[in-house]
Amino acid sequence: MDEVDWASMGHAYGPADDVPGLLRGLASADPAEREAALDGMYTAVHHQGDVYDSTLACIPFLLELVASPDVQDRGAIVELLTSIGGIDLDDDELDPEDEEFEDAANYAMAAAAVAAGADVFVGLLDDPDAGVRLAAPCALAMLHGDPARVLALLRGRLGGEQDTEVRLALVEAVGRIALRHEALRAESVTWLTTLLAPDRPPGLRLSALTQLARCAPGLLPDDVASTATALLRATDGAGPGTGGSGNAAGPAGPGSGSEAAGGDGGGPGAPWADDLLRTLHSALGDRVDDRIALLTGQLTSADPAQRTDAVWMCHGLIRAWRGPYDEVVRLVGAQLDDPDPLLHGAAVSLLESLFGLALPAADALAERVGAAGGDRPADRRALVALARLGDPRAVPALARALEQPDLPRDVAFAVPYLGDRAAPLVPVLRRRLGEVALDEQLYDRAAPLLTGLAGVRAAEALPEVLRVLRGAPARGGEWVTEAALRALTSFGAGALPAAPELRALLGGATSRPSSSVVAAAARALWAATGDVAGVLPVLRELLTADGPDERRAAAAALGAVGSAAADAAPTLRELLTSPERWLRMDAAVALWRVTGEARESLPVLRTAWEENRYGRVEIAECLAEMGPSAGPAAPLLRAELARPRRHNVLDGGSGSHDIEQDERLLTLCRTALRGHV
Repeated sequence: MDEVDWASMGHAYGPADDVPGLLRGLASADPAEREAALDGMYTAVHHQGDVYDSTLACIPFLLELVASPDVQDRGAIVELLTSIGGIDLDDDELDPEDEEFEDAANYAMAAAAVAAGADVFVGLLDDPDAGVRLAAPCALAMLHGDPARVLALLRGRLGGEQDTEVRLALVEAVGRIALRHEALRAESVTWLTTLLAPDRPPGLRLSALTQLARCAPGLLPDDVASTATALLRATDGAGPGTGGSGNAAGPAGPGSGSEAAGGDGGGPGAPWADDLLRTLHSALGDRVDDRIALLTGQLTSADPAQRTDAVWMCHGLIRAWRGPYDEVVRLVGAQLDDPDPLLHGAAVSLLESLFGLALPAADALAERVGAAGGDRPADRRALVALARLGDPRAVPALARALEQPDLPRDVAFAVPYLGDRAAPLVPVLRRRLGEVALDEQLYDRAAPLLTGLAGVRAAEALPEVLRVLRGAPARGGEWVTEAALRALTSFGAGALPAAPELRALLGGATSRPSSSVVAAAARALWAATGDVAGVLPVLRELLTADGPDERRAAAAALGAVGSAAADAAPTLRELLTSPERWLRMDAAVALWRVTGEARESLPVLRTAWEENRYGRVEIAECLAEMGPSAGPAAPLLRAELARPRRHNVLDGGSGSHDIEQDERLLTLCRTALRGHV
C-alpha cells in the first residue's frame, strides 16, 4: 500500500494522501476507529457513489481486508465494495465524445476490478460472522461473473443457514439474479415458487412472494394482499428463534433451526419485515387495489411500529397513484388517538397532505383538534388537515391558533379552504394584519393573513390591506404588494376606495413596477371598478413586451377581464405560435375567455396538454368552461381519467399540494366531459 502514489490521486475533498490511513482504520481493533474510517471512505473516496482514481486504487486492498478473517466488521466492507462495483452502465454511457466519459469509464473499471476479485465473496457465504454472511449474497448476485454458479451456491446455502435475515438476503439475491440475467430467470423463479410452500417459515414465504412480485408478477396469487397479510401476521407471532444479526453458530433455541423450521426470528416490529413490505409495495407498482388491501392489513396490525410504517407507505402510494382510498384514510384517522407519538405524528402528516381525500378521517381529526391544546406541531397539522376539508369544526381552534404571539403561517394559509365558514375569523385576521410591522419581514408575516382574508372575501378588511399595500418596503416589497392586490381582487366592488392606489400602480411606461405587480393591479382595478378603459391599454402594452413573463401575466389578467377585453384578441392570436410553450397555453386560455370561441384556442390547448403535463389543471379548467365546445378534447380527458398514475408525480420528490392539484384535475376532467358521449 505504501508503494502507491496516493498523493497524485484525488477524491471528493482533494489529494488522496489520507486514504492509507482510512484503509488501515478499517482493519483496526478499535470499533470507533473502524467506524470513522468507513465514514471517511463513503464521504471522500466514494462520495455520493462517485468513483475516483483513488477509489479504483483501493479495490485490491478492500478485497484483501474482506478475505482476512481477523478483520472485524467485514460485512460493511463487502457492502462498500458492492456499492463501488455495482453500478450498471449502458454501452452508450461510454461514448468518448461525452463530457462525462471519464466518470463512466471509472465506473466500468471499478465494476471490472471488483468482479475480478469476486471469488472472495464465495467463501463468505458460510463465514462465522452473520454480518458478513448478510452482505455476501448481494455482492455475489451483483458482482460475480458467473451468475449460474452463484445461483447454485445461493440455493444450496439456504438449507444450512439459520439466521433469519441472512436467509432473506439469500432469497433477495436470487431475485436480483432473476432480474439481471434473463437466461436464469425461469430457473430462479421456479425455485422462488417452491419457497411459497406452506411448510416454509412465514418470513421466508413473504420474502419469496416479494421477489416474485419483482421478477415474475404474472405468477403472483390472485389474493396476493391477503396472502402477504397472513404471512405478516404469522411472522409477528413467531418466537425469537435464532434470528436477528447474531451469530448463527451459537446454540439454537426452541423453534429455531433450518429454513424448514417454523420460526423466523421475527416478532413484532422486525425491521426486515418492514423492508420486505416496502419492496413488495414497490414491486406491485400500479396494482393499486392490491396495495390498498395490503395496507389495510398493515393498518389493522396489533403492532404500532408496523402501523407507523404502513402510514408512511400510504404517503408513497397516495402521492403517486390514484385510487379508492376511503377505507385506508379512515384507518389512518383511527391512529390519531394512539399514544405512540411516532404513529399519530405520521398519521397527521399524511392527512394534512391529502386535502379533500382526508374526508373519511374528518371525525377523527375533529375529535383530535377538539381534545388537543394546539401547541404541538402534530396538533397544528391535524387542525390544518381539518380546515383543508372546509370543516366548520376547525373554526374555534383556528381562532385560538391565530391569537398566538408567533403566528402559525400554515394555519393562516388554511383559512381560505373554509370559504364563508371562516367569517368568524375575520376580526382576528384584521387585527393581526393591522399589528404587523412594516419592515423587511412584512411579507413573511402579512402574506398568510392576506391569503386568509382573500379566501373569506373580507372587504371590511380594506383599511388593513391598504396599510400593507402603502407600506410595502423596497426590499421584497413586490411579493407583499402582489399578496395585497390578490386580497383586493377578492373584495370586488368592496375595494372601490382603493382605486386611486391601484391606478397609481399601473404607472406610466417609464415609472412602472414589475409586470406581475402591474397585471395584479389591473385585475384588482377591474374587479373593483369594471373600468376596462383604465386597464386594457396597460395590459395590451404588457402583451407586446419582450419577456415571456410579462406577456404571460398580461394574458392571465386579460382572461380575468373576459369579454370586455375582446379588443386584445388579435394580439393574443399572435401569441398562439410563440416558441414559449407556457405562453402559448396562457394565450389560448385568455383568447377563449375574451372571445368565447373555442375554434382557435382548442388545438393549441390540446397540444399543450400533451407537451406540458404541469399545465393540465389550467387547461382542464378552461375546457370545463367551454362545455360542448370542448368535444374534440374529450379523448384526452378520458385518457387522463383512466391513467392510474398522478399527472404531476416526480421520482424522488413531491410538492406539498401535488395530491390536491391532481384531484382537482380529475374533478375538472369529469366536469368537462359532462354532456359528451
